[in-house]
Amino acid sequence: MYRSHNCGELNAGHINKEVTLSGWVQKSRDKGFIVWVDLRDRYGITQLVFDEERTSKEMLERAQKLGREFVIQVKGKVIERASKNPNMPTGEIEILVSELTILNKALVPPFTIEDETDGGEDVRMKYRYLDIRRNPVKNNLIFRSKVSMEVRNFLSTNGFIEVETPYLIKSTPEGARDFVVPSRMNEGQFYALPQSPQTFKQLLMVGGMDKYFQIVKCFRDEDLRADRQPEFTQIDCEMAFVEQEDILNIFEDLTRHLLKEVNGVEVDKFPRMLYDDAMRLYGNDKPDIRFGMEFGELNDITQHKDFKVFNDAELVVGIAVPGGNAYTRKEIDKLIDWVKRPQVGALGMIYSRCNDDGSFKSSVDKFYDQDDLAKWAERTGAKPGDLVCVLSGPTNKVRAQLSALRMELATRLGLRDPKVFAPLWVIDFPLLELDEETGHYHAMHHPFTSPKPGQLELLDTDPGAVKANAYDLVLNGNEIGGGSIRIHDKETQATMFKHLGFTPEEAKEQFGFLMDAFQYGAPPHGGLAFGLDRLVSILGGQETIRDFIAFPKNNSGRDVMIDAPAQLGQEQLDELKLQLKTK
Repeated sequence: MYRSHNCGELNAGHINKEVTLSGWVQKSRDKGFIVWVDLRDRYGITQLVFDEERTSKEMLERAQKLGREFVIQVKGKVIERASKNPNMPTGEIEILVSELTILNKALVPPFTIEDETDGGEDVRMKYRYLDIRRNPVKNNLIFRSKVSMEVRNFLSTNGFIEVETPYLIKSTPEGARDFVVPSRMNEGQFYALPQSPQTFKQLLMVGGMDKYFQIVKCFRDEDLRADRQPEFTQIDCEMAFVEQEDILNIFEDLTRHLLKEVNGVEVDKFPRMLYDDAMRLYGNDKPDIRFGMEFGELNDITQHKDFKVFNDAELVVGIAVPGGNAYTRKEIDKLIDWVKRPQVGALGMIYSRCNDDGSFKSSVDKFYDQDDLAKWAERTGAKPGDLVCVLSGPTNKVRAQLSALRMELATRLGLRDPKVFAPLWVIDFPLLELDEETGHYHAMHHPFTSPKPGQLELLDTDPGAVKANAYDLVLNGNEIGGGSIRIHDKETQATMFKHLGFTPEEAKEQFGFLMDAFQYGAPPHGGLAFGLDRLVSILGGQETIRDFIAFPKNNSGRDVMIDAPAQLGQEQLDELKLQLKTK
């Protein structure tokens, strides 16, 4: 038996008990005549003591040679600790060691295995197995496990059946690039790794499974950032004989359940916002509603003077920054430099100070009088002491730029409290999006999303006006889930494919299996998928999903620990009938 107890459970109630512990040496303190060793496992830390009065000379000498991260087993008696540590669960006791076994020696780690480490991110990712020993990473993985268990418990209790779907599938156009896998037995042909189990879960509805879920790996070969990985995990769900309201209700309940059980937070309201309103008021389709700073569109009250910058703009829009009038001119200039960064792309920023006495002072006083600036304040909801920030230009670009500024200001002002949770449904998305480069429409969600009832005919006359029977669940400015009511009949699906530019032959080649299935009694159905990585990170008070993944990739999509992706040997390439191009 390697251990009778773990390193986090012993307390004063165990004094005089003989115990066996195993774990890693966190650190040791050698006073010559006495050695203290902190022994760590997943559950906590217990202090060991070796001294020349109560421990054999050989045992004391062996303890003095223990290095950090040595794996050891000890046997001994639980005794009262002379200098108690109230900050540790085991701080009242220590183990007087009678037997010490070194199970494995360890090299000196490349960074300290402590909460506050001296290891940079690149080094810690290369030695991720060591990083996992640190409490912040270990606790994140335990937290993720708890969330996953609560998801499974809730869905199972509500009649959902967990079904596994294939990983080796057919490449289909779902938006991002596929990862492809060559087939050795079918020369010249390739599998694709699924971007989602979309068509399979729809086929499960045709199969009568009624309520399906799966916590499943998905893969997208796309550009990466802090909240994206080439492989990610979804809580994938589908339901038959449902309308949008049914789906929103069940997943509101799931989100409430998670917030209560995992975070101890009660949330009653899940407001609903039209996509068009989200874009108009916040500049993006996943607004953070923990704070205000809603957009005020200013075209009609700015384009009546000789200020060419505003007159030539498609959209003039502003926000009120609470207490922003306290900013110095230098601080405002830095803010202007911030919006001019390439990542934001604004050409500049106009501002107006709202003074405590009710007067205004702007960067364009030459063009606008006090009455004009008062209207700016009214339209943006600015109060005395605030600062009105105004951007202008093409509508879509300006909204995105002001949205970025809004989030940056909220972060600086401390308005994005990770312990406050503000969920929001965004509904009635456009069904189609126009690609400005090609002039063609593509599906905003995916080609299986149903248009809102009564809008199918608009596809022929005004495709950009058609709304999707789709919905996203937003939490604290992050999309944590999205879904739609699906098309469930062959004729409507064929019409959708036609408007996405598929010929009948292409549609049959890519999705003939699904359209054939629709002919055998497909029920009305719809679903939703949560991004588990993102959901867990937000529930954990962070927004970087990498911290909640055991073995993540870096921003280049590489696993620096195992050095993947890597080249194949010539023998494998020959078996797969693959030939690499040489430059």
